[in-house]
Amino acid sequence: MGLILTYEEGQTPLDPEQINGLKIKTISTQQQLNEFEQTNINEALKWLNSKRKIKAVLSEEFMIQLHKRMLGMVWKWAGQFRRTETNIGIDWTRISMELRLLVDDANFWVEHQTYLPEEIAIRFKHRLVSIHCFPNGNGRHSRIMADLIALHVFGLNKFSWGNSSLVDSSEQRKMYLKALQLADNGDFSQLIKFARS
Repeated sequence: MGLILTYEEGQTPLDPEQINGLKIKTISTQQQLNEFEQTNINEALKWLNSKRKIKAVLSEEFMIQLHKRMLGMVWKWAGQFRRTETNIGIDWTRISMELRLLVDDANFWVEHQTYLPEEIAIRFKHRLVSIHCFPNGNGRHSRIMADLIALHVFGLNKFSWGNSSLVDSSEQRKMYLKALQLADNGDFSQLIKFARS
């Protein structure tokens, strides 16, 4: 019996080829997969916390390295751009080009103070997840990137991403998805508010 996955609203399903990239063949349930991925992500967070200053946060190379560190113990394709179409995200053939444009735009926003620092981090996160670079982990990757921009580019605290909220997790996810939808239409206020809640 193979891995049986269940998806929440807003999650991108993996195709059979991507599922074949699972390194730990004893994983058979969504819960087991979530636990192994979280353990891997915790290792990546330890690695990040060991760094006093990350100079190249706003670079394609760093984002690829971060994704590989986040999921590389679980998935063979960690740190590799997706090569298939997904339910969200741009055409996979444009990922590298769009990521370069995002990095260039973000560096411009920082240099010219186009937006307030928190908004730059959140705009970057939103656009990064809408590009949807990788087969899986894009939401988690983009939230960590926003934290790193806040911390290493602007010297601000990391975002809490709803962790200080007393709302249950399913309601919290709905609030997050609603804030993302508003950001899709150019209103980042609720996403910034959620990130700091």
